[in-house]
Amino acid sequence: MSKEYKDVEDLRPVQTTDEGEVVVRRRGSAASTHDAVFGEMTEHGPNYRNVGWLGTVALMMKTQIGLGVLSIPAVFDTLGLIPGIICLLCIAGITTWSDYIVGVFKLQHPAVYGIDDAGGLIFGRPGREILGLAFYWIFVGGSGMLGISIGLNAVSAHGACTAVFVLVAAIAGFLCGSIQTLGRISWLAWVGLTSIVTAILTVTVAVGVQSRPTDAPQVGPWSSDYELFKNPSFTEAISAVSSLVFAYAGTPAFFAIVAEMRDPKHYTRSLLICQGGVTATYITIGIVVYYYCGSYVASPALGSAGVLMKKVCYGLALPGLLVSTTLFIHLAGKYIFIRIFRRSKHLSSNTMIHWIGWIGCTLGVTVISYIIASAIPVFGGLVSLIGALLGTLMSFQPMGFMWLYDNWSLPKSERGRWWTFMIGWSAFVVISGTFLMVGGTYGSIVGIIDSYKVSGGSAAFSCADNSNSVHH
Repeated sequence: MSKEYKDVEDLRPVQTTDEGEVVVRRRGSAASTHDAVFGEMTEHGPNYRNVGWLGTVALMMKTQIGLGVLSIPAVFDTLGLIPGIICLLCIAGITTWSDYIVGVFKLQHPAVYGIDDAGGLIFGRPGREILGLAFYWIFVGGSGMLGISIGLNAVSAHGACTAVFVLVAAIAGFLCGSIQTLGRISWLAWVGLTSIVTAILTVTVAVGVQSRPTDAPQVGPWSSDYELFKNPSFTEAISAVSSLVFAYAGTPAFFAIVAEMRDPKHYTRSLLICQGGVTATYITIGIVVYYYCGSYVASPALGSAGVLMKKVCYGLALPGLLVSTTLFIHLAGKYIFIRIFRRSKHLSSNTMIHWIGWIGCTLGVTVISYIIASAIPVFGGLVSLIGALLGTLMSFQPMGFMWLYDNWSLPKSERGRWWTFMIGWSAFVVISGTFLMVGGTYGSIVGIIDSYKVSGGSAAFSCADNSNSVHH
């Protein structure tokens, strides 16, 4: 059943199905599809609506399982095993609800493509601009390049200057990220997901069978010094929780993913499979690696099982890290591209202007991500900073406001106890996200500054080997 609505720019009304599209047939030509976001799509242009529900699972899991999982054992070392698991489950619960609201909001407002469109609906132009900063994915793209440089350093035994490896990562990410549609990238997501999961399972098994971590004292008796409870400072604790937020902060990507689904009604199915698999993986990896390594766990965790296994694990992980970087560059580039060409024929036609614009967007994102990766070469610090400053802002507060936007004005006859509970829950998500954002950003900045003060710490645009960081 079709309905009429005004899109996020309050321009002319358009006719749309519940999925945000209507098929238009023209005399003497093939059928074309009008999408609320991508406009009129024909067989002569890119098919933006071609991701199935299984492909959606892969894309979702790849935006989640990547860099974040590699910092979870170190988070447990900071918080203690039991508080670490509790915090992880709390973050998982809140972000799963946030992710669910993304799908609901998309079905109710088909013209929404990104989190900036949601911000525009709720808060007007200021909300659109604040949430429209593609800086989030640009920063995450930088952390992806940093992860690749660590992997290349590990595999090659620091065979070249780290800044060169970051450049190699940037070039590879740009070439793959410039593929036009998520439908064509979804197979890469499966490859990347298999790669990263294989690597982290390998390091998990390796730390379990070895006698002691490589960085632990190699003489005398040794047993793991893992602790169930620890007593971290506020900055240490809040930075650790920010790293957990980063591990689940694929939420803003889910807007773009559901926008390219063939049938957005299958979104919730894909989401539940994704979040269940991600949470089980995170808990298993975190517990096993921290249990066997204790305070000698490395961050990223793939370096925890000795030199040989570090090379093996990073070799297995490199395709996954590349796919993560590919996705982040693609998402940031496409956000800017759609923002420029929305309602233009060049958005969904393979014209010269289309290609110049698209390549220009992905190249610009790549260059900025490269600068970020080279300027903040401390993996743990960069991950917690992104999680705190941008991950919470993109994964907590907007979703609370999105539910309130759609439900605050319900008629009194439809307001029951559930409505009252959800008002409180939405407010809690907004407030807790704001607290994590402010406190976590402070803690992360303090941690990065401290890492620069340490003798031998990584420096900006450095040639130093960045694959030997140990979390103490």
